[in-house]
Amino acid sequence: MSVFGHPRMPSLSGATEWLNSPPLGRADLRGHAVLVNFWTLTCINWLRQEPYIRAWSRAYRDDGLIVVGVHTPEFSFEHDAANVRRAVAERGIDYPVAVDSDYAIWNAFDNRYWPALYFVDGDGMIRGDHFGEGRYEHSERLIQRLLGVDRAPTPVRTTGVEAAADWDSLRTPETYLGYERGEPLPSNRWSLAGDWRVDAENLVLAQAGGSITFRFEARDAHLVLSPGAAGPISFRVRLDGAAPGQSHGVDIDEDGEGQLTDGRLYQLVRQHDGVRERTLDITFANPGAEAYAFTFG
Repeated sequence: MSVFGHPRMPSLSGATEWLNSPPLGRADLRGHAVLVNFWTLTCINWLRQEPYIRAWSRAYRDDGLIVVGVHTPEFSFEHDAANVRRAVAERGIDYPVAVDSDYAIWNAFDNRYWPALYFVDGDGMIRGDHFGEGRYEHSERLIQRLLGVDRAPTPVRTTGVEAAADWDSLRTPETYLGYERGEPLPSNRWSLAGDWRVDAENLVLAQAGGSITFRFEARDAHLVLSPGAAGPISFRVRLDGAAPGQSHGVDIDEDGEGQLTDGRLYQLVRQHDGVRERTLDITFANPGAEAYAFTFG
């Protein structure tokens, strides 16, 4: 059903769990501008967008805005609500989050993207949408129009993995490692050493000491990892055969040492002295490590 060409916002009743809020129905949202944000905890695009969502929630809450995060999982370990709760705590998310592990809300919206924003007016009609990162000022202006307010854009500070990509120097695309979505890459682009099993959505290390080598050109290099049932797993990163030093990402130290403790995106490299093509090697001390996708920024 739609009014004046605008579709009505679907129900959120398919959530398997709610965080930071009791379940929210149409009656709870009526009269409020609503921003619905579809996300999944390993998505680098969502991680870079999230500081803006947090800032808008806090800046416009008293004006009547309700932000609803909808976590719909991409990888199997993201179905675990404990991982979602951990991500909510780590990101400082204090607005309501609907855990959509069965894809009920995703399908009700006919959504196809992470992240996705839907802008809803006080009558429950979707007045706009945006898919992916960027266009932040446009999105905030739309929120203001729905609320009937007019003020300067909210200042947003981003750090670590949430910092915007260096788009001008980003030359390497996101790369999935499982056979279901993986695309063949040139043999000089990446390789495996050790005993790995290739599954539908990931690589699984069968014996200690296995490594992945990936040649990339970007400021940042990230890898979606999970320890599976193996518990904490130590790993070591080398950049062009040496410790990364000041080019280490937030999840390793200058010596390249890191700990795989839970399923999420790990930032391995942030080049500090200009972007050029580099070779990343990551070696795991124990079996059981699961590697899902490389992303860059």
